[in-house]
Amino acid sequence: MTITHLVTHSGGFHADELLSSVILTRLFPDAQLVRSRDKGWITPAADRIIYDVGGRFDADAQIFDHHQRPNPLRDDGQPYSSFGLIWAHYGRDYLLAMDVPQHDVAAIHASFDRGFVLPVDLLDNGAVNASEAGPFAGLTLPVLLETLKPVFDDRAEAADDRAFMVALPVARAFVEAQVRLKAAKFRAEAMVLAAIKATGESRILELPMGMPFRAGVESAGADHLLFVVHPRGDDWALTTIRTGDDTFDTRADLPAAWAGLTDAALEQASGVKGAKFCHNGLFIAVADSRDAILQMAERAVIAAE
Repeated sequence: MTITHLVTHSGGFHADELLSSVILTRLFPDAQLVRSRDKGWITPAADRIIYDVGGRFDADAQIFDHHQRPNPLRDDGQPYSSFGLIWAHYGRDYLLAMDVPQHDVAAIHASFDRGFVLPVDLLDNGAVNASEAGPFAGLTLPVLLETLKPVFDDRAEAADDRAFMVALPVARAFVEAQVRLKAAKFRAEAMVLAAIKATGESRILELPMGMPFRAGVESAGADHLLFVVHPRGDDWALTTIRTGDDTFDTRADLPAAWAGLTDAALEQASGVKGAKFCHNGLFIAVADSRDAILQMAERAVIAAE
C-alpha cells in the first residue's frame, strides 16, 4: 500500500524526528507530514509511518519510537533515537534515492550511521552531554537545529509546526551535503587507486584534478608515496600527504628553503622556472605548468630523502 502519511509528535521538536523527516519526505514525497499526539494518528496502519511517538518499535508495523522500556539498542548496546531507527530501516533506500551507486551503499550507510546518526542518537538519549564538545557545545548540529524552535513566549497558533517546517530544509541541507561528500570520497578513492597503479614505484602521485586522496593512498598501502601533484585551475599544485586526519604531520615536508616564497624568489630557491608560490607551512606549492610542478616535486623528493 502507498504511504500517504508520515506521523510524528506535535509540540516542540528535537533533531531526531526532524532528521527522520528528512529521510522519509525524500522517500515518500507525496505523503502528508502530520505532527500530532492524537491516538487516531499514532495507531499503526499500512498507509502511514509513525516515528518518535507511539510507545513501541516495530518496523513491520512501520512504527519507530524509542522512548519505551526496554528501549531499542544497537548490537553494541548504544541506544537508538528515532533517527537511528529510521536510518537503519530506510537509509539504504534513501542513499539510492540520492543516486549513490549500489556498490557503495552499504559502506556509506555504515559510515553515515557512525559519524552522523549515532551522535544524534546518543545526545537525544542523554548518553552523552553536549558540554563534552567544550567551547563548541552550542554549535553541534542537534543544538543548532533546536534553536530554530519558537521562543518560550511565542504563543502564536501552530508556531511549533511552522518552526518545524522552517527547520526541515535546513536539516535536509546538512544531511544531503554529508551524503554527497561521502559519495564523492568513494569516487575519489577509486580514482586515486587507479592513479597509484599507473604511478608504479614513483614517490610522486599525479592526479587528474584536486580530490581527497589520503584514504586511497592508505587503502592501497602506498607507503612509498611522499607527494601529490594535480592541476588547479590554470596552475598545478604540489601537496604533501598528512599522516592522519587529526594531525598536520606529513610524510615529508616541502624543502624549508621554499617557505613563504613567490615568483622569482621561489624560482631562484627551487631552481625551477615557473614556480609561483610555496606556503609558509611547507604543505603546498604552486607552479604554472605540469612540467614545472613535476620538477619541483622531484626536487622535494630528493630533499626529503
